[in-house]
Amino acid sequence: MGMASFNDQIIDAFRANDGVVGQHWEGKTLVLLHHVGRRSGKEYVTPLVAAPDGAAYIVCASLGGAPDDPQWVANLESADGPATIELGPATFAVEYEVVRPDDPRWADLYSIWRDYWPDAREYEKKTDRKFPVVRLQVPPSA
Repeated sequence: MGMASFNDQIIDAFRANDGVVGQHWEGKTLVLLHHVGRRSGKEYVTPLVAAPDGAAYIVCASLGGAPDDPQWVANLESADGPATIELGPATFAVEYEVVRPDDPRWADLYSIWRDYWPDAREYEKKTDRKFPVVRLQVPPSA
């Protein structure tokens, strides 16, 4: 099964159950990140494990331990303005910051996500790449 169809199944389950996907993700928060391809101009939706960090969430560009960063990171970095996420039954715009491993804050933010998502340690074994993280700032009204 390709990544797209696997993601589509997660997205369908998320939307059918107000953000609760269950199975492998039981008890974990997922967000659906909407991003626009920087070359294609096409909108994509990527389901991501989102570790709570105060009024924000940390998502990680692990791509299951693949050797290269997923496209959505570069798409966010080249975008202008807030990103759109689906969290539970709500959809809203969030301010975000991409934090790469050379940033002094990276280790703390990555450890929040790593402690939240048990599979992180498996992903780390598959590659020497350090995974960028993104802090999604959820608006106070959400």
